[in-house]
Amino acid sequence: MSSPELPSPLIRPPVAVSAAAFVSSFDRFAVSPLLVLVAADLGATLTQSLSVASLYYLAYGISQPLWGALSDRFGRIRLMWLTLFAAALAGAVSAVAPDLITLIVARAFAGAFYGAVVPASLTYVGDTVAEERRQPALADLMAAIALGTASATAISGLLADWLDWRIVFAVPAVLAVLCSFGLMRLREYRPETGSGMLSTFRSALTHRWVLVVIGLAFVEGAVVLGVLTLLAPALQSQGIGAGAAGLATAAYGLGVIITSRFVRPLSARMSMPRLMTLGGCAPIIGYVVLTIHISLATVVIAGLLLGATWSFLHSSLQTWSTSVLPQARGTVVALFAGCLFAGSALGAAVGGPMGHGDHWSVLFGSTALVMAILTVTAVLSRRAYDRR
Repeated sequence: MSSPELPSPLIRPPVAVSAAAFVSSFDRFAVSPLLVLVAADLGATLTQSLSVASLYYLAYGISQPLWGALSDRFGRIRLMWLTLFAAALAGAVSAVAPDLITLIVARAFAGAFYGAVVPASLTYVGDTVAEERRQPALADLMAAIALGTASATAISGLLADWLDWRIVFAVPAVLAVLCSFGLMRLREYRPETGSGMLSTFRSALTHRWVLVVIGLAFVEGAVVLGVLTLLAPALQSQGIGAGAAGLATAAYGLGVIITSRFVRPLSARMSMPRLMTLGGCAPIIGYVVLTIHISLATVVIAGLLLGATWSFLHSSLQTWSTSVLPQARGTVVALFAGCLFAGSALGAAVGGPMGHGDHWSVLFGSTALVMAILTVTAVLSRRAYDRR
């Protein structure tokens, strides 16, 4: 039986939900400044150590359909606190992993369990915030996610330089346990779906516009999150230490935090296609700058601009995913997140060998081109959706 409706619509996500999304994001992005150190400590190449990140993202992505269906059936809050406990255990194993294989497996399990948190939190906002207020509320949640990203890349690099890279995996494990207790205090919300898991998946995967939205998310994951993972290694290839590289990459999170404050006023004045255009143009400029030269300054610039695309383009796609098929919202959002992070795994897997071969200009130049194609496709698709 479903829980009763909330007594009044929310206008922003609860603190406990934002905190859980923060921890999930922290764990996901903390690895970027560690890849070179992990490779050196465990006797691996950069390409091999990139498996720690790419398999995490892959597990994060392919687990999404399961989590989405379970959240539709059993509730968002319950799913989040259970998976946070499991993710904490995987994080503890990561912190004591004796070799690269053990670390890769532990991180894959961590990715799978943390994978439930962000889509469930996004769906919870979709369930509890009215559609006309949803994009600003989602932007607030993504600001918390971005804060996790920024603090992860900054703090993990410093901890690795000053202490040990293993501590970085223990920190989110402890935070995950604390967040799970906070979530237990929230009231559950689970709408009646009236259909089973298989029929819900069928309705989502045969819906034209669901396929369009999740396809756009896949490409976005590759060219934004996948390549974002490689910014710190790109700096380290220039002889810059993990701490400085992590701090520079943290500009992405700072960019999201700053630009997300503009989503609420801009969404009231601009159509979604225009917000998408604004968000899509920003990373193109950033990648062109990196194509010309890689330095602390250019990575900071690119990171800030990638933050803008997360606030404007990604928040638009995310809002679209919460409304395209409301009766299967949890499943659609999970498919969206799954495709996003499957794309990020592909982006990191393809970009890693290019970086290992020191072909950074080719990587960033080709990414700028794909980003331009993605932006045009997203804008035209949304305009067609609005005219349907």
